[in-house]
Amino acid sequence: MDDNRRLPIVYVRGFAGGTRGIDKAVDDPFYGFNEGSTHVRVGAHNQPLFHQFESPLLRLLREEGYELLVKGNQEAYLADHAEIPANTVWIHRFYDRSATTWGGRPQEYRLERAAEDLLGLVDRLCAKTRAPAVILVAHSMGGLVCRSLLQKVLPDRGRDAGCVAKFFTYGTPHGGISFDIGGGLLEKTRDAFGIQGADIFGPRRMYEYLTPQAELDPGGPPRGWDAREMPQGPGTLPAERIFCLVGTNPTDYDVAFGLSSAAVGPHSDGLVQIENAYVPGAHRAFVHRSHSGRYGMVNSEEGYQNLRRFLFGDTRIEASLVDYRLPADDDVVWQAEARLSVRGLPVVMHERLAAHWCPIQLDGRPAGQEASVSLATTFLNSGLRSLTDEPMRFVLDVRLISLRERGGILGLGDHLEQSADFSDTLVIDVGTPEAGPGIWATWNSEIEGAIRDHRVAGSPRSDEDPAPGRWVAHIPLPGTTAGLVGGDARIRLVATPWT
Repeated sequence: MDDNRRLPIVYVRGFAGGTRGIDKAVDDPFYGFNEGSTHVRVGAHNQPLFHQFESPLLRLLREEGYELLVKGNQEAYLADHAEIPANTVWIHRFYDRSATTWGGRPQEYRLERAAEDLLGLVDRLCAKTRAPAVILVAHSMGGLVCRSLLQKVLPDRGRDAGCVAKFFTYGTPHGGISFDIGGGLLEKTRDAFGIQGADIFGPRRMYEYLTPQAELDPGGPPRGWDAREMPQGPGTLPAERIFCLVGTNPTDYDVAFGLSSAAVGPHSDGLVQIENAYVPGAHRAFVHRSHSGRYGMVNSEEGYQNLRRFLFGDTRIEASLVDYRLPADDDVVWQAEARLSVRGLPVVMHERLAAHWCPIQLDGRPAGQEASVSLATTFLNSGLRSLTDEPMRFVLDVRLISLRERGGILGLGDHLEQSADFSDTLVIDVGTPEAGPGIWATWNSEIEGAIRDHRVAGSPRSDEDPAPGRWVAHIPLPGTTAGLVGGDARIRLVATPWT
């Protein structure tokens, strides 16, 4: 990648809790983004295979040529240098002034102040690197600090969001934090008493720090206000420049001896419920990781690979199931599952499974409207191929599942647990900038032998969109699905350049 595409990256950490948590957080020079992890998977002959993930910070330095500039501290380095390179990583240390470990009188933590300080760091970086904008990468509450910058601090100062090029969040509670138990009492208690500052995850405080002063209603958020929504229009950060990584594994989140995950519920990462973890309209990937800890998403290969390709990839691929027609049976619920893997990686990049509480619901569409659901969006980087003379390859596992319910009760008379009415893998190859655009796609059921031995042949599928810079192909589902979702059901693949 050319240096002129490398922008400063600013990491923004998550919630530390009360004074004890803040004191612990500030003792880490890089606020936790330097933490790695180790995992074991089963290999041949049932032998364990060790996998070592160094940390997202170290991987960016080693694999993308970024620098970490410290002279006593990063603020001192910024102050002592009139010019600095753009391909650098910075940590927004907003908790320092609220810690007791430095002596003196700590200031009360305010999310709005952290957002204001973030703007100061962004402006200094743009001025000294001469970069037009920065990239924000945030974990948990850090994403809310970034959103406060974008949605409140900048508008209050009469500025647009042009200083931010891309925004990536790990497990951010974009819709706040809510609980499966207590019937709303736990949320009301938290918001009324602000226990350890956790009221920042309730609707009233979120409305305050996500709304420009000129639009703020002293009476609180209006009816129907959705904290997840980010304004779109002139001067805002487009939703397509935002990526939300959503965790789906609550069992590995052991904070408070597992009480957190028990209270939030199984459809979560242990702290943030799945439906609260993304911005509508933004790109997202679902990974079976917990909110944080040994098996958390920040220190995971899945998280890093999604981050790396979103930041530095050159091709965006969107896969959708379109033109499906569901049988006319009101007692049958239809779901789709999708898993996406990229050639050369040891992890699944995206998986929406019923077992993980996040299948894709297939609903009937009103007459005259296209039936379409998004299965996955991924970003590919032609520079990361092991073989430069081959296209970029990924596979999309697709499963269709039907459940018979009557009065909300699962009918077990003809039920086969975890069985799919349809299951196949679409092997997709995408042309590269030097080889020319194009899409090849073949169902695994049509490939003889192993997928790894499959090679594309002939011309790519015809581009169905005459617009320049956009390639569209529709892949019919195998004929066996005609009785399930109709004979016109297809997978639509859309490839566009990504910078």
